[in-house]
Amino acid sequence: MTLSPYPVIRLLPKVHARAIRHGAPWVFDNELVTDRRTRALAPGTIAVLEDSDREPLGLVAFSPASKIMARMLDRDATARVDREWLRVRLARAHAMRERIYDTPHYRLIHAEADGLPGIVIDRFGDIAVIQPNAAWAEVVLSDLVAALVEVTGVTTVLKNASGRARVLEGLDEEHAVLVGQAPEAPVAVPMNGAIYMADLTGGQKTGLFFDQRPNHAFAARLAKGVRVLDVFSHVGGFALATLAAGAEHALAVDGSEPALTLAAQGAAQMGMQDRFETRKGDAFDVLTALGEEGARFDVVICDPPAFAPNKKSLEAGLRAYERVAKLAAELVAPDGFLGVCSCSHAADLSKFRAASSRGIGRAGRAGPLIHTGYAGPDHPLHPQLAESGYLKALFYRL
Repeated sequence: MTLSPYPVIRLLPKVHARAIRHGAPWVFDNELVTDRRTRALAPGTIAVLEDSDREPLGLVAFSPASKIMARMLDRDATARVDREWLRVRLARAHAMRERIYDTPHYRLIHAEADGLPGIVIDRFGDIAVIQPNAAWAEVVLSDLVAALVEVTGVTTVLKNASGRARVLEGLDEEHAVLVGQAPEAPVAVPMNGAIYMADLTGGQKTGLFFDQRPNHAFAARLAKGVRVLDVFSHVGGFALATLAAGAEHALAVDGSEPALTLAAQGAAQMGMQDRFETRKGDAFDVLTALGEEGARFDVVICDPPAFAPNKKSLEAGLRAYERVAKLAAELVAPDGFLGVCSCSHAADLSKFRAASSRGIGRAGRAGPLIHTGYAGPDHPLHPQLAESGYLKALFYRL
């Protein structure tokens, strides 16, 4: 047997390897032998994972400071994680996106679900934005970027170092231009017939949320000739998609003035600025104020940030989702539609649906749930990792 160039880490004797053999991608700190030798491994070290009987389970990325101490990279413990290994993973992900989407605007790598744990790559035409959210990604970053350019032909690669995950991995928060030149202005992104303006250097996350694409499309089908309210709109997500589908008027609400400015620029690019309006403010305050003003809309959609990003915040988060649904339902015209979304992986679909339905009931409204939506196929779900299926969208007819 050829000796591996990688160090070995091992499961504790009482830890069953079955879940890992069946595809579970994470190994936690309380499942591993963490002796002095193991603790001395540098963050991002690639190691061979063995069960307690010294049978190899595969190659993992090791992070001693993280609760997720090992992330599965390859079930073949004899593999070599090098530029070619990265190129194969990128090429496989790229081939699927190119088959599905007409333009090169999508999430190219969705972490564990695309076999590159802790790595997110969004593509905006000739520009790619990488979020290396795990220590091993920083270690292989130069090879990753070279393979990315080879596979996709992008001419600019940006590193976005924001996000809670990097902090948990003990990584810095410094953005960087890795290839080419950073764009000097927001980038136009076509999606669902709309045009979105993405700030790739100063916006949230990588600059645009591709995950809502199919839910934007569903909302657009409800919106022809009617008035739309889009709350937590960011750069005009639902509002611009509904305008592109023929909405009479769309009002976008967000707490960020820069995001609303980008939304207005998108509407102008579409030639629909006369049917588009923005309102800056706290979403709860604006929803309350609109109710007091007697405003009514045929379609209301709320897409808030993660109110329940972890188990500790679950109960408070569910109360917030309930309150959003209540305030929003009060603004829906008779026989209109309400869409509510959650990107909190801690709030599963049943809990989120129950909270939303309670809020609708508290508003004195009722009606069937007509559609349940999820993230698009460029955000695939890892079958053994519920966290990768975080996005839920519920549409009711009230």
